[in-house]
Amino acid sequence: VQLQASGGGLVQAGGSLRLSCAGTEHSFSRYTMAWFRQAPGKEREFVASISWGNGRTVYADSVKGRFTVSRDNTQKKLYLQMDSLKPEDTADYYCAAQSAGSITSPNYGYWGQGTQVTVSS
Repeated sequence: VQLQASGGGLVQAGGSLRLSCAGTEHSFSRYTMAWFRQAPGKEREFVASISWGNGRTVYADSVKGRFTVSRDNTQKKLYLQMDSLKPEDTADYYCAAQSAGSITSPNYGYWGQGTQVTVSS
């Protein structure tokens, strides 16, 4: 699965951004998809995921209520709507795909390149 993330940028605190991730695999709909992020000097951390079967979503506590993950299997796209952004959301954001495994662990088999999000105070 090849993935390409886009949509990052510079935004003021309280603003919104929408990240997109385009997949190329014809079986895109059979993968659990997720967003992770990595701030400078920190480890990569789980942000949100959406399962392939029932579309169940899981969020990190730090983004719950502010971020929304969704997918369009017909278009082979994954989205992350980020609202009420905070300076601590500043990081490189990565999309990832896997067919099985822990949802929140960064052991996904397929990764897109990062897209940078910077939130100014």
